[in-house]
Amino acid sequence: DYVVVKMIPDNRLPPRHLHSVHTGKTFAVIKWESPYDSPDQDMLYAVAVKDLVRKTDKIYKVKTRNSTVEYTIKKLEPGGKYHVIVQLGNMSKESSMKINTVPLSAPDALKIITENDHILLFWKSLALKESNFNESRGYEIHMFDSLMNITAYLGNTTENFFKVSNLKIGHNYSFSVQARCLYSGQMCGEPATLLYDELGTGEDSSAMQSSSSTDVAAIVVPVLFLLLVTLGIGFVVLYMRHRRLQNSFTAFANSHYSSRLGSAIFSSGDDLGDEDDEAPMITGFSDDVPMVIA
Repeated sequence: DYVVVKMIPDNRLPPRHLHSVHTGKTFAVIKWESPYDSPDQDMLYAVAVKDLVRKTDKIYKVKTRNSTVEYTIKKLEPGGKYHVIVQLGNMSKESSMKINTVPLSAPDALKIITENDHILLFWKSLALKESNFNESRGYEIHMFDSLMNITAYLGNTTENFFKVSNLKIGHNYSFSVQARCLYSGQMCGEPATLLYDELGTGEDSSAMQSSSSTDVAAIVVPVLFLLLVTLGIGFVVLYMRHRRLQNSFTAFANSHYSSRLGSAIFSSGDDLGDEDDEAPMITGFSDDVPMVIA
């Protein structure tokens, strides 16, 4: 023998297994189950979203007969903190949870440029990859001194660069840049961090500049020396060729000088290689002027 018993639904029970499925920068997907299995009618849920930063509330209504309910909360802020409450529309017992949305990304390509008495921080605009970021919000810059173990707030800017002065010799610094925090520092972007330790050797900026000049001189001086040596060798080669040509010409002239005639005899270019014809005599100097051979 058996008997079928049907339990009377208790609408005062809270929704079951409330949890977050996925959280983004501006939305959150939550999921829960009905207070009892297999509802036989539509159930009206009230989803209250409390902004813990702005201190505001929003209420959404969800009507469904499903045992498992999935709902997306939209229009949230990056880096926000929220308290979500789900209960039946008759204000029965509630289920609650807390949600933290994903903060804005860190700025890309953070770099440091060293000047004479200060440094410049540069980074890419966050608006290039974050549609929810407006440049008017700006960035804030922090500095951590590892030697003193102190973190300092340097300021904020709406530009993509920031000047930092009065750095101490021998200290290592870490700089971080992030989307400016809102509402008393409770809604911030992810920080981009870069270590700066070029002053760790104890050299000041003027010494670093002198070292850089010395390095340049170490490259330029050998190059100039090689150029001078090359030019010197070139002059020596040209001088030797000139002397060789002069000696060849002198020997050539002596070999064609006739002491009997008192003049030098040369063959014309047209008669070179012709053995049958007699070479015409060319008198290069008059008889009354003696020829002097150096």
